[in-house]
Amino acid sequence: MASLTIPWLNEPADFAAASLSPDAPDGLVAAGGELSPPWLLAAYRRGIFPWFNKDDPILWWSPDPRLVLFPREIRVHRSLRQALRQQRFDVRLDTDFPAVIAACAAPRKSGGDTWIVPAMQAAYGRMHELGHAHSVECWREERLVGGLYGLALGRVFFGESMFSLETDASKVALAHLAKLLEARNFAMIDCQMTTSHLLSLGAREITRTEFCAGLERWATEDTPGRWSSGQVRAIAWNDSATRRSHAP
Repeated sequence: MASLTIPWLNEPADFAAASLSPDAPDGLVAAGGELSPPWLLAAYRRGIFPWFNKDDPILWWSPDPRLVLFPREIRVHRSLRQALRQQRFDVRLDTDFPAVIAACAAPRKSGGDTWIVPAMQAAYGRMHELGHAHSVECWREERLVGGLYGLALGRVFFGESMFSLETDASKVALAHLAKLLEARNFAMIDCQMTTSHLLSLGAREITRTEFCAGLERWATEDTPGRWSSGQVRAIAWNDSATRRSHAP
């Protein structure tokens, strides 16, 4: 079997060629480069994201198919709808991004090393400082119990990771994110890899070609800046807000 050579990146412009690789194994398109803001912005605009273990070089991925969630298509099941109506959590935006990414990086019950290595935490922390990365947080009695983080470029939110220390906390964070993005006319949430959990919440697969075409339309003009918690607290989860529920 012929070996496949993964391109080694020397500058952000190299992502243009890497994004066109038709034979990337499992979506691995390149290696090398940096995690600095210019590199990350160039990568995400091409539908490429970093994912690697602590002893590896930086590896860059663009899977095909790509899992995405269109904000209007989120499925609010019965238990989640109840949690939203009862307002079990105080949902906040961008109030403690470092704590969210640290919680996402913490060891899981399933074991295994985290891919959110210290270099990744530092890189996305810098992106947050610049107004590109954001966190949606669920708090109870001033304790962070769930949330998610990702990057917003143009009208696309690139979800990176989520965590939950209490039942439904991460789902509540995702539901608020979807509702907020819908109100702000965002077109798409990138979920990256396919999981049954995200499929159950309304995410679906599209081809890498379709995904990249969407980025060309929606991830162009960017308006970085801190998100306000007042925006998410204004969301009322009543019957009309959950009318797209697919509760069993």
